[in-house]
Amino acid sequence: MSAAEASPSRSRKPVEYEVTVDHVRMDTHDTATLFLDFGDVRPDYKAGQFINIDPHQFPALGRLSAYLQEQKGRKEPQRSYSLASAPHERHVAITVKDEEFIPGLTRYPPLLSPFLVHGRLTGARLKVLGFMGPYVLPEDVETRTNHVVHLVAGSGAVPNFAILKDALHRGLKTRHTVLMSNKTWSDILYRDELEALAQQHADRVRLVHTLTRELDESRFGPDVRKGRVHQSLLEELIPDRDTCLVYACGPAITPWDRRKALETRTPATPRFMETVLGHLHALGIDDKRIRRETYG
Repeated sequence: MSAAEASPSRSRKPVEYEVTVDHVRMDTHDTATLFLDFGDVRPDYKAGQFINIDPHQFPALGRLSAYLQEQKGRKEPQRSYSLASAPHERHVAITVKDEEFIPGLTRYPPLLSPFLVHGRLTGARLKVLGFMGPYVLPEDVETRTNHVVHLVAGSGAVPNFAILKDALHRGLKTRHTVLMSNKTWSDILYRDELEALAQQHADRVRLVHTLTRELDESRFGPDVRKGRVHQSLLEELIPDRDTCLVYACGPAITPWDRRKALETRTPATPRFMETVLGHLHALGIDDKRIRRETYG
């Protein structure tokens, strides 16, 4: 997931670990998964949580970090990255998207994400702070619902991928509907892995994609739809709106967008999260049944 400042979970104090990057896998042209080796330590975390990485530990980022701190008037914070791994897997994994800098739209260039994605870090040692975040399945999920709905856009797929793998590994009886929104077929994270899970657990996993920039999405199969996530699609996929649990993760209006909107006296353009939440509420799904994680 793209970096975002977040609050640690109240249940346990985060611990700093020194880890080794075992290997790096390029998932798309701008997104990579880093597999972290914690050595003899068996990390204790829940699927859906995140770790923090302090950019100040990397000498290569020193000048850019100093420049950004001068421009912003504050110290550069740690960045948070959702875990792509489930607790039973050998390595702790994070998937990082190289954030864009778009003049006129993006206020500052990204600091840490390009380095993690393109820095050829296999074998590197780094410090991470973990594990944090409440975006996890409740312990009693099987008594709360028999249907978990995953609504994700782009790199918002990261924590939900971990949650899905963990639930299937533990043999939880809940069904999962995974709705992923991306620009193109090649942008979809974990595409083959998710397809394999859907085939292996056909009674518990349904996988649906929406693509916004493909000319002919039908060539990818019947569960690939054109355009953005819309209310009628959610109405089709979520018949049990009084009992489901929804886990939504994706881009949202940023604080920078809100400040700019106030300055220009124009409303900030809703992004994935605001749009999806509007659809869910219109369908009558209680906010207590919706978990959300945002980035931007």
